[in-house]
Amino acid sequence: MRKSSVELLMKSFGGSFSLTLGIDLSKSEPNEVFKWFLASILFGARIPETIAINTYKQFEKDNLLNAEKITRAGWNRLVESLDAGGYVRYDFKTADKLLEVMKNLKTRYSGNLNLLHEQASDPRDLEEKIKSLGKGVGGVTANIFLRELRGIWEKADPLPQELVIIATRNLGYTKLPGKNEVECTKILEGLHQVWAKNKLEGRTFIDFEAALLKLGKDFCRKERCDKCPISKHCIRR
Repeated sequence: MRKSSVELLMKSFGGSFSLTLGIDLSKSEPNEVFKWFLASILFGARIPETIAINTYKQFEKDNLLNAEKITRAGWNRLVESLDAGGYVRYDFKTADKLLEVMKNLKTRYSGNLNLLHEQASDPRDLEEKIKSLGKGVGGVTANIFLRELRGIWEKADPLPQELVIIATRNLGYTKLPGKNEVECTKILEGLHQVWAKNKLEGRTFIDFEAALLKLGKDFCRKERCDKCPISKHCIRR
């Protein structure tokens, strides 16, 4: 039963967000890690996924893909790129955020996020170091960023997001509500076990978790059960 639900989940929702953007995190190459960090900041706002993707592509087009170039671009230029990507609602706020974050990244870690990872003592400290780069980088952004570095960065091991937990419960992979760190840790362990027993060739746990997030965001949270492509596996039916 779980094998078929995992297969349909992956078929319906695809893989990781980073690969969708053409970002290859597999070798932890600093430039690729930075690209995903920038994308994670854009994904972190309450904004449609398509706008975040379009805005990242605009930054790519404008050659604003490292801390130095973003800092040199300045506030006005960043607002132009954000607006061109459709990020209008959060353009001023995000331009401020990006300048602060990039300045701190350059000052503390020479613009290299791999150095930040090396200096972290454990997964929770790593999350705090990411969030300390700027007041606009919160838990959601840190989770988005670190989730797709799981298994690539040794200390990248964030607890599952609420949307992942909702989808996990609806598919019957857990009965825990995920109300505290202990429960979230057990849910994550359970998901690793589900994937280990039902993993698909050419896919990774990162893809599996991303698919659960998409399910939770696009269907479970909105209770769009009648439109859900894997509703036959939902225990709420």
